[in-house]
Amino acid sequence: MATTSSKASSSNASSSKASSSNKHNPLAATPGTKGIDPRGPRFGATLTLITLTADIILLLAGPQLSSTNSILANLATPASILLLLIVIVFAIGAFAGIGKHPYGAIFKKFIRPNLSAPGELENPKPPTFAQLIGFIITLVGLVLALFGLTTGAFVAVAFAFVAAFLNSVFGYCLGCQIYVLLVRAGIVGRGSATA
Repeated sequence: MATTSSKASSSNASSSKASSSNKHNPLAATPGTKGIDPRGPRFGATLTLITLTADIILLLAGPQLSSTNSILANLATPASILLLLIVIVFAIGAFAGIGKHPYGAIFKKFIRPNLSAPGELENPKPPTFAQLIGFIITLVGLVLALFGLTTGAFVAVAFAFVAAFLNSVFGYCLGCQIYVLLVRAGIVGRGSATA
């Protein structure tokens, strides 16, 4: 009797594995659309994580921003210059699309040729939306830095750092998940078959 019940439970386990592996991935590219290698945005998140870490260090230990400084004086600090570059990289990803992202170009040229094909391709819209969120957050941080509000700039950079960390280390794209929720709510992506 124990043998029959163990066979039944093993059959149930394998069928539940099969059904969970057949679960629809809301980030996957839909048939007929051009998808992207999901490892590309994760590679980009790693580079973003490195630059955000450097910016946090510069905000904490570098030349101090001050509300008594002019905007140009605050812009001339290493933390603000690096943050400006981060904002520009996010802007390219958000407005030109994830396919034009500078980190994506590095991934395609140097990393992707050394990897096997991905299991499935990802819809480029969620990572592009994530770039928009990163752009907005880091732009707010830059504006706060230009006005000498170091704590506010640090908080904005820390938010971007957490999102980049989640994507880089765990493969969890927070901006992508927000995009999927907004599509399900009918706020973005109306009329499209994405997510």
